[in-house]
Amino acid sequence: MKKLGSLFSFTIFLTAVLFPASAQVIFTKPLSNRIANYTIHAVLDTETKKIDGTLTLTWKNTSKDTISDLFFHAYMNAFKNSATTFMRESGGQLRGDFIDTSDKNAWGWLNILKITDDAGTDYTSAYKYVSPDDGNEHDQSVFRVPLSKRILPNEVIKIHIDFETKLPKIFARTGYEDNYFMIAQWFPKIGVYEQGRGWNCHQFHAHSEFYADFGVYDVELTLPKVYIVGASGGLQSEKIIDDSLKIQTWRAEDVIDFAWTASQYYIEKSYKRKDVTVRILLQPEHLAYDKRHSDALEAAMSYFEKYLGEYPYKHITVIDPPVAASGAGGMEYPTLITAGTYGFLPKGVRTTELVVIHEYGHQYFMGLLASNEFEEAWLDEGINSYFESRIMDETYGIGSVFNVAGFTLDDWEMQRLGYTRSPHIESAQSYRKAWEYPAGGYSEMSYQKPATFLTTYERMVGRNVMDEIMKTYYERFKFEHPKTSDFLKVVKEITQKYHGDSIDSDKFFRQTLYQTSVCDYFVKNISSEKIGADKGWFSENHADEYKIEYGETEYKSFVTVVRKGDLAIPTELLVTFSDGATKRIVWNGDDKFKTFSIEYKHPIISAQLDPRQINLMDTNLNNNSYSTQANHSGIWKIVLKIMFFLQNLMQSIAFFA
Repeated sequence: MKKLGSLFSFTIFLTAVLFPASAQVIFTKPLSNRIANYTIHAVLDTETKKIDGTLTLTWKNTSKDTISDLFFHAYMNAFKNSATTFMRESGGQLRGDFIDTSDKNAWGWLNILKITDDAGTDYTSAYKYVSPDDGNEHDQSVFRVPLSKRILPNEVIKIHIDFETKLPKIFARTGYEDNYFMIAQWFPKIGVYEQGRGWNCHQFHAHSEFYADFGVYDVELTLPKVYIVGASGGLQSEKIIDDSLKIQTWRAEDVIDFAWTASQYYIEKSYKRKDVTVRILLQPEHLAYDKRHSDALEAAMSYFEKYLGEYPYKHITVIDPPVAASGAGGMEYPTLITAGTYGFLPKGVRTTELVVIHEYGHQYFMGLLASNEFEEAWLDEGINSYFESRIMDETYGIGSVFNVAGFTLDDWEMQRLGYTRSPHIESAQSYRKAWEYPAGGYSEMSYQKPATFLTTYERMVGRNVMDEIMKTYYERFKFEHPKTSDFLKVVKEITQKYHGDSIDSDKFFRQTLYQTSVCDYFVKNISSEKIGADKGWFSENHADEYKIEYGETEYKSFVTVVRKGDLAIPTELLVTFSDGATKRIVWNGDDKFKTFSIEYKHPIISAQLDPRQINLMDTNLNNNSYSTQANHSGIWKIVLKIMFFLQNLMQSIAFFA
């Protein structure tokens, strides 16, 4: 493998001869504005864990501004030292994985070797690392290139960059583990120029993902021929060199990124689904999970086709990382997702399915809508988690996430519990920059809270209305970088179409999205008193003794409800009388304390707030009902489930003893 470095220039030359730009490339009608287009040549040295690369960026100024500089991401530099912004914010860990700072081979970086433009201007000594978010002088995840000539509106510039990438040991979804490679955020990547705001090019933070313009990627990869490659887009050609190396060319159109993986041990399961080529790259020890991956992918693809729109690409690849490289799992890239499984997962524990469904959903909310995950993470993670719940619960039924020994957990319940049990619930403002969430609160605020308030809103307006909202939003803004304001305009438009002003969407999202308001509705008390009793002389001759008789005796009952917290959501109160009759009362939910007075011929014996369980933002559903009669059936159900679980556990222990 030492000869890879020396072969770099040779392979670039050879490829230019053997694979001219027009060879085997199928150009399709653009789906996007294709602002940022890359041609990349990369050589992977599997011994040194380094990539030697060159790229040509063809970038168009689609704004009305005249631009005097370019800003690039150098994401891999987040793993360069312990003082980077990513490392300071994360403490060297992400999702339970730690980077071993004592191991010199664990670090990663991206070195810029040369920068020129098509006119031959050399910017190598002119580019500078900048820290636009926090001023951290030790962070080199963003660099600025001052230009010798300004870029006019609608003008195109070509920039050539030679670079070297050292991969870290698998951490934060990228790197290597032994001879397994997951290569993401690995090349210099231009930021997004926004009209009126300038360059949107944030540093790599511990709790932020990515934001990029659409374009075409033509990528040539050189690596040992024994490695199996999965990548964004589709394979165009392959050539064996010197009986030990291979050169592959890949093309991905109308995407915002390019990632790839390489391993000697992948076992590929591939098939055609309509006109989409599906590849599942499994670890040998996980072959039994082939169908679980493919079934989950089919459920997701079918669902999004039905409710949003056809998948517009010709390829989708699912990566199963080895357990030792689990830090690479659970991530999305254009036409490529990473999942993750273990050697023994009961069918009732559907974490593999959940990850496949969630990551595929990002093909729409990260890939096709491409909102700004730095500044508005909820638009991607939150809406995607909402759809994850729908797909999981409708595909796998009760206990969609966990169904073992009589204990069940649905996806919507998991999302709600993540929000309502969060220690950060009092500061759970979903709309904020991702790195400004309190430590440990990113998932609750950008995934679980939005999924919960979107499910609540769906139950308020109806599934058909919510479906139209989501489909309209997708169709209107795919390939357009929509913002929260765009989504909320669609919400208001469609909701008013069906409900007029009876549902105040502005108020709902102001409270749930922009504020930290919480609520706990509960029934405080029930009381009843007799009214209208008949008294007096009832015989004709007044000869009988005085009597008190009760004919149609009526009762006046009182139900007192309380709202704790500032979040107010319209709800219903269901009361049940002693004769079994019921009455529903609609309440706007605004009052902190309210007593309802109801007259009927029988007293009220129970009252329940939100009987249809619409308001999932309520932090405690157990106090939503009140009864004057004791009911122990719920306790016995729990006891029986525990006994059933313990019985199965003891039988399992006896079997393996």
